[in-house]
Amino acid sequence: MNPIKKLCTQQSGETAVIQGNIAFAVGCVRAGIHAADGYPGTPSTEVIDRGLSQVQDMITVGWSVNEAVAAAMGYGHTLAGSDCVVTMKIPGLYQAGDPVASSAFFNTPRGALIYYIASDFTPSSTQHLVDPRPFLKSCFLPIFEPRSHQEMHEAAELAADIGRAHNTPVAILASGTLCHSEGLVHLCERKDREKVAVDESLKGFSTLPNFARLDYNQVVRERTPALLEMVENSPLNKWEKGSGKAGIITYGPSDMMVREMQQSLGSDFDILSLAFTFPLPMNLIKKFHESIDGPVYVIEDGYCYLQDELERNRLSVIGKAADDITTEWTPELIANHLNQELPKAVTPKVQPLGRPPMICAGCPYRLFGEEVKLLKRRKKIDAVFGDIGCNTLLYFMNALDTNLCMGASEAKRAGYVLSRPEKAGRVISLLGDGTECHSGMDATRNSVFRSVPGVKVILNNHWTAMTGGQPGPTSPVNLAGDNNSFNLTASLEAHGAKVITVSSYDRKAIKKALPEALAAGEAGEFVTLVIEGTCIRKMPKVKHGVRMKVNADTCKRCGLCQICPGIQADKEGLPFHNNFCSVCMGQGSACAQMCPVGALEMVDESGKKTESKIELPAAPETIELPAESPALPERLAVAIRGVGGQGNLFFGRVLTQLAFLAGYGETNVVKGETHGMAQMGGPVISTFSCGKVSSPTLLPGTADCLVSMELSEILRDGFIKMLKPGGTILLAQTRVYPYGIDEESYPAEADIITPLK
Repeated sequence: MNPIKKLCTQQSGETAVIQGNIAFAVGCVRAGIHAADGYPGTPSTEVIDRGLSQVQDMITVGWSVNEAVAAAMGYGHTLAGSDCVVTMKIPGLYQAGDPVASSAFFNTPRGALIYYIASDFTPSSTQHLVDPRPFLKSCFLPIFEPRSHQEMHEAAELAADIGRAHNTPVAILASGTLCHSEGLVHLCERKDREKVAVDESLKGFSTLPNFARLDYNQVVRERTPALLEMVENSPLNKWEKGSGKAGIITYGPSDMMVREMQQSLGSDFDILSLAFTFPLPMNLIKKFHESIDGPVYVIEDGYCYLQDELERNRLSVIGKAADDITTEWTPELIANHLNQELPKAVTPKVQPLGRPPMICAGCPYRLFGEEVKLLKRRKKIDAVFGDIGCNTLLYFMNALDTNLCMGASEAKRAGYVLSRPEKAGRVISLLGDGTECHSGMDATRNSVFRSVPGVKVILNNHWTAMTGGQPGPTSPVNLAGDNNSFNLTASLEAHGAKVITVSSYDRKAIKKALPEALAAGEAGEFVTLVIEGTCIRKMPKVKHGVRMKVNADTCKRCGLCQICPGIQADKEGLPFHNNFCSVCMGQGSACAQMCPVGALEMVDESGKKTESKIELPAAPETIELPAESPALPERLAVAIRGVGGQGNLFFGRVLTQLAFLAGYGETNVVKGETHGMAQMGGPVISTFSCGKVSSPTLLPGTADCLVSMELSEILRDGFIKMLKPGGTILLAQTRVYPYGIDEESYPAEADIITPLK
């Protein structure tokens, strides 16, 4: 039995430390939700990708081509009487805006429609910081914002019950902090939900203008007042009383941050924590406000939604100033905002190394990126209009200039060319197969329709790679494992585009095809260039038995091969392949194709047997375990830093499970970590704490131990100040050089260690 199914079938009340997205996914199954749909988008992806995909015999689940389609699919499920969850991130909500808004006003009984919308107000992997609450409010959708991993687990059942009781879709706005951190969860009851009996005629679900008017009136006059009464009396609203000298009104993940600050510093604030942000329990809020003798603060992520609502109701509160750029609170930011004293921090004088996110070593995009960079340097290409996804990382290769949102690259290029026709053969649009199938194909069709000349490039790696390799229309199979019959090239040709297809690992073909496409664009044609090459992370294991070999006698030490994090040079300039090297999974080594003298070659060792084996000592027959301590420390916290790929997130996971087994499962265990574009060689942090803790984000001066798995990462901004006085630092000697950085540019060890003493 896989771990997800085990969580879905265990006895209620049992505990586990699990990621927020997984807690929600398991909660969906245990609550008897019938179906789930969505589109991958960090930080929401794991709900389906790592969660519900593992229990497809217990719930109907699949990925759709975009969020608008997923929302309409979910709505279709509800018309069949099923309760359905639709997952997305905030930009996906706006992509799905039409079906979300149009389906919001029906008042006829049907299955519950639950939108699971993951926020990213850092942002870690999102292109904007727009607060979705005003849009959701304008649709009159109740908004539930989980404040803990337990509430993430219980959210689906709560939303489904509200949806059925009030004939309304429900929005769960889940913070990225909760989505990607881990916390203690008590498994909820397992339930079977009968489907709703829906009128077979479906006549009550029409958006004809006269019906839309009537539905709107009913929502305003009947449904919303009923929802308001529900939230005013909800036991989920939490009022924690103090001395009454000062108060905080908060909701969502800010609740964890406020409580972490209060616990750690012993502060004295009355706290009103709201479960719902629409409708707002204004009577409860006013009662709380009247009970406070001094200032009342509003702590909320996003923009100033609650603050604006309270001020509109003539309540005096202290929130964000007009020029405050805070969109996501931490315990430290809250403490500073509330004038709470924090310990003084050590600030290293040496700056940490820059570690921009990079495409993977051996990525099929690399040779194309190198060719674009070369043509830009030679003034053959003036601009590259990029998109969202792995192609965005070509920015760091100078092979992409501008990007906007999913699928917009070609539309931007077309608009630019219509205003500057002389640029038709000097600019290109660029996107992946996932974004082309998401919404980019509309722009392909538009350029054909509008007769806009030029070049569109689709980097087809056959998977939705940036979010972890989920299946899409160009993948061999869908989520259920059914064979895919969609043909991207045939679809493009059917649209009327001229299509040229080349292998992403054939440098000569790329060097020939791209200039020819640009020439055709200059001559007035619209050309779609498809660069084909499977994502290396989806290649079969049999492709791993290959390594690179460098002929030192032939090598000219010219450095032309050093285009990838998987290859670097020694002090004499001789290249060598490090452990990042994937050998392009045997598809055609990119670095070898860059070499003008053929000094690099692939060596197939897949059938080679290991000549020697490591001798391990015999395991003892018995292990004497240390006596269990009668009194565990009230609180423990560890922060771990390193570089993406080192395994420090796994390190945090191990600590989490050890704490759980040691007995901290009776109080709390939380783990936070970096996600999004910090992976693959970027700086990564994992935090772990147990006992009397609330937040996966630590307050400065509260970590018992800092672990730096890469020597210079101890210098990363804000890391050292996490350590409490008398705390411990564990510093690895490992050095990971960012792509393009040599040994001489690395900080001296003495400069790193001396300030720590």
